[in-house]
Amino acid sequence: GGFNLQRENAVSQNNRIKVRENGPLLCTGDIEVYAEDGYQFTKSDDVALCRCGASKNRPFCDGSHREVGFENDGIFAGIDAVELQGEGALIITIYEDAGMVARGPMTIECADGSSVTRNEAVFCRCGHSGNKPFCDISHKEFNFEG
Repeated sequence: GGFNLQRENAVSQNNRIKVRENGPLLCTGDIEVYAEDGYQFTKSDDVALCRCGASKNRPFCDGSHREVGFENDGIFAGIDAVELQGEGALIITIYEDAGMVARGPMTIECADGSSVTRNEAVFCRCGHSGNKPFCDISHKEFNFEG
């Protein structure tokens, strides 16, 4: 099993989502971003996705988090790591007026450098989640329009 573990770790290094303190989700690797209707926003190896809800270029970050004073330390806890399944692209689907779902092998990294491996995660886009960077459905309460 040691070889497989190393291979899995090598794969997980490919797709990373780094949670920036007071800023966007920095996604690197084989990244594909889609709208829920299947429209492809981008296919890239480096994407910054808005998590404050204020970008005028959503789903991408345009620096608006600084203007609106978005605050989040970029640290999360209580998320269990899982064994990565398969290889390939990280598919991120942007849901209208809601969160974004990332599916595929990924490492999610806190602003402090700690990280967790996942095959699926739902991220907040509205900036109001009480469980940042993850979605807790606060967008409904705040009538987020994405």
